[in-house]
Amino acid sequence: MMSDYKIEICANSVASCIEAQKGGAYRVELCAAIPEGGTTPSYGDMAIARELLSIKLNVIIRPRSGDFLYSDLEQKTMLKDIEAARTIGVDGIVIGCLTPQGDVDMARNRELIEAAGDMSVTFHRAFDMCRDPFESLEKIIELGCSRILTSGQQPKAEQGIPLLKKLVEQAGNRIIIMPGSGITDQNIAKIASETGVRELHLSARSAVESKMQFRNPTVSMGGTNITINEYEQMITDAEKLRKTIGLING
Repeated sequence: MMSDYKIEICANSVASCIEAQKGGAYRVELCAAIPEGGTTPSYGDMAIARELLSIKLNVIIRPRSGDFLYSDLEQKTMLKDIEAARTIGVDGIVIGCLTPQGDVDMARNRELIEAAGDMSVTFHRAFDMCRDPFESLEKIIELGCSRILTSGQQPKAEQGIPLLKKLVEQAGNRIIIMPGSGITDQNIAKIASETGVRELHLSARSAVESKMQFRNPTVSMGGTNITINEYEQMITDAEKLRKTIGLING
């Protein structure tokens, strides 16, 4: 198997960014609200991450959870977030806007890409909600994006291997296909070898117990639709990441 794969870590906090760097990640994608699929991180998180990281820092630009059909107001919000990311010195943004018919929204994406300037652009897993992955691939290449983050239109990347392989073949050297979702030390080598990808996206998190001593068991800060353990944090684990990278880079 070839060496020197580039590993991107889906970082849910500045703490995860730091662990990702310690563990040998090439790049992080900083997100908030991971249980909801990821939304734009705060200005503070972006700024502190930029101060502390020497590796590449991308941030997701997504104003809310749910679908990828955005209003004019949400588009304005995304443009402001991109402006903030540029000011901070972020390396890249991660975006994805779709039409009601499930196609790539060329106009909205193009406006976001123009606002990004010299920052790299990744088209995120909105791609997995596209009606036609092969037609959408061509449109994203036309937009000038650097890569597509995708699970192969399946819940997990391992399940999406057949489509991922076809996308890599169709893309050639025109754009990077980067698998993500459910990639662990148990399947990373299989996904890399069977798809032919050169970049992979994973989290490598471990649970860190809260130091709170008093805990009120009757109250939860979250809603009923998303259940999380409020007395632990899932943080990228540098040692787990180092082990995973070793499995494909030797």
